[in-house]
Amino acid sequence: MKMTYWISTILISIFLLWSAFSYVYSKPAIEGFKELGFPNFFRIQLVILKVLAAIVILVPIVPIQVKEWAYAGIALFLITAIVAHMAHKDPLFITLINVVFIVILIISNIFLHKNNAIL
Repeated sequence: MKMTYWISTILISIFLLWSAFSYVYSKPAIEGFKELGFPNFFRIQLVILKVLAAIVILVPIVPIQVKEWAYAGIALFLITAIVAHMAHKDPLFITLINVVFIVILIISNIFLHKNNAIL
């Protein structure tokens, strides 16, 4: 059970960090924000929040209540990303990737609680 938790959590964290990196260094991602009408500060805010969320879910000593807030924030980000990509008329593949990451996030959260019930 711990292996499932760590694999799913690491996958989510890698996705968050890669996404945050692309929001800073990828011209298409930056332009996508502009095309959707989002202000530039929102892009920077998401970078900071994604990095913090990745750290919170990865560090074992963080209290479970704090982790729950991070999981909720990540879920909100993924749902918002699906809506934004659909509004932007991006390929369906991008939406499906976000749906897959929602499933991985749910798996990570379920096994977080199963592992804590064992301890």
